[in-house]
Amino acid sequence: MSIFRTKSIEASMASADDSEHQLKKNLSALDLTVFGIGVIIGAGIFTLTGRAAQQYAGPSIALSFVLGAVVCGLAALCYAEFASTVPISGSAYTFSYATLGEIIAWIIGWDLLLELMLGASVVAQGWSQYFVTLLGQLGVTWPSGVAPGSVFDLPAFVLVVVLTLLIAKGIKESMRVNLVLVAVKLFIVLFVIFAGIGFINRDNWTPFIPPSEPGKSTSGLTTPLLQAITGMEPVTFGILGIMSGAAVVFFAYIGFDVVATTAEEAKNPQRDLPRGILGSLAICTVLYVAVTLVLTGMQKYTEIDPDAALASAFTAVGKDGYATLISAGAVAGLTTVVMTLMIGATRVTFAMSRDHLLPEKLGRTSPTTGTPVRLTLIIGGVVALIAAFTPIGKLEEMVNIGTLTAFLLVSLAIPILRKRRPDLKRAFKVPGSPFIPYLSALMCFYLILNLSVETWIRFIVWMALGFLIYFAYSRKHSKLEKGEDQAGPGPQGSPEVMSER
Repeated sequence: MSIFRTKSIEASMASADDSEHQLKKNLSALDLTVFGIGVIIGAGIFTLTGRAAQQYAGPSIALSFVLGAVVCGLAALCYAEFASTVPISGSAYTFSYATLGEIIAWIIGWDLLLELMLGASVVAQGWSQYFVTLLGQLGVTWPSGVAPGSVFDLPAFVLVVVLTLLIAKGIKESMRVNLVLVAVKLFIVLFVIFAGIGFINRDNWTPFIPPSEPGKSTSGLTTPLLQAITGMEPVTFGILGIMSGAAVVFFAYIGFDVVATTAEEAKNPQRDLPRGILGSLAICTVLYVAVTLVLTGMQKYTEIDPDAALASAFTAVGKDGYATLISAGAVAGLTTVVMTLMIGATRVTFAMSRDHLLPEKLGRTSPTTGTPVRLTLIIGGVVALIAAFTPIGKLEEMVNIGTLTAFLLVSLAIPILRKRRPDLKRAFKVPGSPFIPYLSALMCFYLILNLSVETWIRFIVWMALGFLIYFAYSRKHSKLEKGEDQAGPGPQGSPEVMSER
């Protein structure tokens, strides 16, 4: 059978009713919005804002955040239509299985697994650094032998283990903890905004768009792919600096797509998923822009500390005590990011195992918790080990390439599904289709080209491993291969088990 065979929407919906692979519907629109905010607002707002302002755009980094939000918003519209039309766990994996074919679905699932698991590990290490810093500010010394950067990062390991047990207990319990931590994080962000307004010096915003100047040249494997292909010289500040800044800060928005992975657990997915996805993105955009304006108003962009921008800004104006509060907010904020990414990784692999592209037993849910406990423990164990033993470093870009690839393919899938299944009920529709989806795909592709050559090499190696697993195991064990999925009516009301592309 063709590797581009597609799983019908009806078969996807029917698989969610299997008692052994059924998730509990516990999440409201508020839960989903908080879920999205919890993962979007993380390391980006505490560190990325300062680095991007200092190195790329100056005060106009606020415009970079707006541009990044527009690009991300286009992809969010596509996710919102898919999530409300196909409210099944798995996010982009499930969407592409119904439109682009099994092999593309596998690629997306494999990408998402890379993004979410590695992302959770990276953020757990960042959480560990903030945690030890906070302890130091409180007068507590953490043993250097098990500190961040040592052979074994104990704080990161313990964090992931605790969150794994919480996620296994149930999605609603996880959301309750998430709600509290997001509230703390939002308080800190609002505190930074309102406390910092009084220290703004408008002269620091002049010039708002600094004059363009040559950027730092790179060579070899660290060169962005687009630069390596075209021979273009990098530029910072000016209009192109705003564009470069947008490519950097775009990754501060990554996370709204994780909301779609919980589609099957939403009480009213057709109504609540678009609200959760678009609502969380809109709230975070406003907060990001406000923080950048305050930060660049408090300090001249050339003097901003790229590693601890917010805390250093308050230290520069004589408010040393605020640094401890900001560190506490970072600890709370990064906790929610790690938890949300782990939930997303579990739900994607859950969907893949339910389709038998991964071993089916992994995806069985517990009748007590309504969650895939076995799969959760496996995912959590892998993330804990990576976070504890691996110096992530430049592998952070791997998170970005997996995410952008998923965004690109979901955007392309919208007009395909519109053409193939015009009969489907769509509670939310992307306006201006197919122009908006194609524009979203084009912008995502442009950002992918700005990632380094070494990131592309690592990505190709990861995908080669994925293809090996697919052709050695997944293809012959797939439900579609064995004809186990029974679908409902097709586009013209005729029975349809699968469609060949």
